[in-house]
Amino acid sequence: MTDTHYAFQDRVAIVTGGAQGLGQALCQRLAQEGATVVVADLNEPAALATAAAIAAYTGRRTLAVGVDITVEEQVAALVQRTQAAFGSIDLLVANAGIVISGSAVDFDAARWRQVIDVNLTGYFLCAKHVVPVMKQQGSGVILQINSISGKRGSVRNPAYCASKAAAIGFTQSLALELAASGVRVNAICPGHLLDSPLWVNSLFRQYAERYHITEAQVRQKYIDAVPLRRPCTYDDVGNVVTFLASDRAGYLTGQAINVTGGQEMR
Repeated sequence: MTDTHYAFQDRVAIVTGGAQGLGQALCQRLAQEGATVVVADLNEPAALATAAAIAAYTGRRTLAVGVDITVEEQVAALVQRTQAAFGSIDLLVANAGIVISGSAVDFDAARWRQVIDVNLTGYFLCAKHVVPVMKQQGSGVILQINSISGKRGSVRNPAYCASKAAAIGFTQSLALELAASGVRVNAICPGHLLDSPLWVNSLFRQYAERYHITEAQVRQKYIDAVPLRRPCTYDDVGNVVTFLASDRAGYLTGQAINVTGGQEMR
């Protein structure tokens, strides 16, 4: 990299779910901005590959950690390894999440608990263990990657919507608790990332079967619902992440920021 200005020079960022999709893009973006990045993911081989690729491309320090964010001992170990390697934690991007859809009246309780465990409890555990580090430093930022589904319900997504709405409540509560400690907490609510692996490899096919239309028609259906007439992109989310993580957003905490092209305005 040839740029001489780095917004996050020497800052240490943990990104959960960082080995693929949006999480991987955010790891890359933060490293390009000068951060030291910890790629935390359930898929340890993919985390190792991502961290190595980012280090080679950006010249930044990286660390890959295999972690199940629903297991508190593993989350505690993630934080300890990060501190041991780099001495501080300046940013947590709680990005890891899963989607399991289905009718509410037929939804299996075990699958419900799985979604809540990853999307809500996993976020709570990561925040719980980075907060003491940030409080001791007197500074830090926690960002949760939420969803448009945290602001409004969607058909056949009861567990996902519930987990995301609850996570906004947790974000607000934690922001109030930490405001006097110099630690800011915000959520980011992206719209539909139609070019992501989740959509391309799975959701387009599922929705085409459900609505009895083609995958191309499914894509157009979702684009037509966006006032700005295009899908959300990784760069759109990365722009908001880097702003909220920066000192320029020093007066923002407890917010759930929409990145939806006008599809959601509350």
